[in-house]
Amino acid sequence: MIALALVLLLALPWVLPPFYQTLFVFYAIAALVVLGLYLLTGLAGLTSFGQAAFMGVAGYTSALLALRVGVSPWVGLFAGLAVTFVFALLLGLLTVRLKGHYLPLATIAWQVALYIVMGSWVALTGGRTGLSDLPAVAVFGLELRDPRYFHYLAWGLLLLYALALYRLVHSRHGRMIRALRGDAVAAASFGARPPELKLWTFVIAALGAGIAGWLYVHFVRFVNPSPFSLEASIFYLIMAVVGGVGSFPGAFLGAGLLTGLEQWLKDLVPLVLGKSGNYEVIAYGLILVGILHLAPRGLWPWVEARLPRRTPPPPEGEGLAPRAEPLPEGPLLVVEDLTKSFGGLLAVNGLSFAVRRGEILGLIGPNGAGKSTTFNLLAGVLRPDRGRIVFREREITGRYPFETVRLGLVRTFQHPHLFPEMTVLENAMLGTYPRTHAPMLASMLGLDANEERRAAAEAYRALVRVGLAEKAFLKAGALSLGEQRKLEVARALAADPVLLLLDEPAAGLRAGEKRALAELIRRLREEGITVLLVDHDMELVMHLVDRVVVMHYGEKIAEGPPEAVQRDPAVLEAYLGGAA
Repeated sequence: MIALALVLLLALPWVLPPFYQTLFVFYAIAALVVLGLYLLTGLAGLTSFGQAAFMGVAGYTSALLALRVGVSPWVGLFAGLAVTFVFALLLGLLTVRLKGHYLPLATIAWQVALYIVMGSWVALTGGRTGLSDLPAVAVFGLELRDPRYFHYLAWGLLLLYALALYRLVHSRHGRMIRALRGDAVAAASFGARPPELKLWTFVIAALGAGIAGWLYVHFVRFVNPSPFSLEASIFYLIMAVVGGVGSFPGAFLGAGLLTGLEQWLKDLVPLVLGKSGNYEVIAYGLILVGILHLAPRGLWPWVEARLPRRTPPPPEGEGLAPRAEPLPEGPLLVVEDLTKSFGGLLAVNGLSFAVRRGEILGLIGPNGAGKSTTFNLLAGVLRPDRGRIVFREREITGRYPFETVRLGLVRTFQHPHLFPEMTVLENAMLGTYPRTHAPMLASMLGLDANEERRAAAEAYRALVRVGLAEKAFLKAGALSLGEQRKLEVARALAADPVLLLLDEPAAGLRAGEKRALAELIRRLREEGITVLLVDHDMELVMHLVDRVVVMHYGEKIAEGPPEAVQRDPAVLEAYLGGAA
């Protein structure tokens, strides 16, 4: 299908009439912007109403250099992308940390501000009148004035950008970008730096819009603010939504459909109604509503659900290299005088304990004892008010989760933090993120292929260890609760843990599933993984762990072997309200 599409792209300019030759160029320009929105909005969950402004930044930069300085449009392309990069970086630093509706509102604000600047700075931009007689782009001395020739330039740049995005999305960075949209805490727990990842996603989407702006101004050889307005940005976002904002083919489908639909309606509606006017806007709106009623998630997801699925072969080959650093002879984790309060509530008060190598330690206590707060302090989600946490003889007090996971401190969650639209294997591959190192540019250039193969093999091996290998290519949303718990463990195993923090792994499981979980944890201990377990199921904990630490009202009230702890009067008092 890809080969057929490429043959059609090569042949179309020579069989289409001039109007459709021009339309296909505008289709490629729109698709560049929509592909950026696929990455930014569809995958990262960052809604932007300002992509047309980035088109204007690159377009005006190239146009001004060509007219005022006399440089080649090719120099203008690189200069325009450089200015767009700096501009997007500055705006991204200010806006990507915003949450909820504040981010879209911020993008509207700077989109409108830039549009006003483009139209008001007459001495530089020509104001509303714009700049005309821009030079044509030349390739090997041939000026691309004819849309048949410009077609190859526009589609060539589009396909290069699309290939780079495709490689990025199917890399370690792409998986984390998808994870950020669903759960930034889980993404950070496996090595991602959410603000940094969001910023580079924002910049890459802006660069796609910058290429589109450069193509536009040198295709029409004229520039004014109109194509870079808020209305244009909204139109590109509609294209992304109609095609399926979270699907790669949907970007092409939405851009092509709406680019053509707008022009066709301008011709067809007057013929049907017998009179002219802006009636095509009404028809356009009705068609869009009909499409979204038929396919609420966009056209491509609707089509994809009706296509046959093919299961790929399981990953083969060598996995990732294990940790080379030796473990300390003494305790693996030492907690000293850990204290955390929330306002007037003292959740953890002077807690101290140690986790020895190769053991399963249980952390238990009644509801409200401070177990979850302690767990989050150890995992780096919360910062203590006082006390120290030492892991592998290194102090990690107050360190972020993306730092501690690289040392081998890996966690699961009380409620499974999985990503239902990703496959089971992709969810497990998230655990390999702190063990892989390819930078984002290398991923976009396809230079991480060997590392990706090894990461896939490592994740698949983790699925084999927990008994989920047969479901590797199913969507994670199709798993039962017990299987989701296993998948969380597999994702943690893919990170090569030294200490595995299990947060209520048996919650919601049936008796048979609990027995299977207990057997899995024992097997992991035999493989050399130390486990710290928090759970309310006393029968599971007492039959599984080597030692128990009991908390009550934020303080440690008992510590020792399960048999001794069960007879401790303070423990009986805490659980039963008396020492009976």
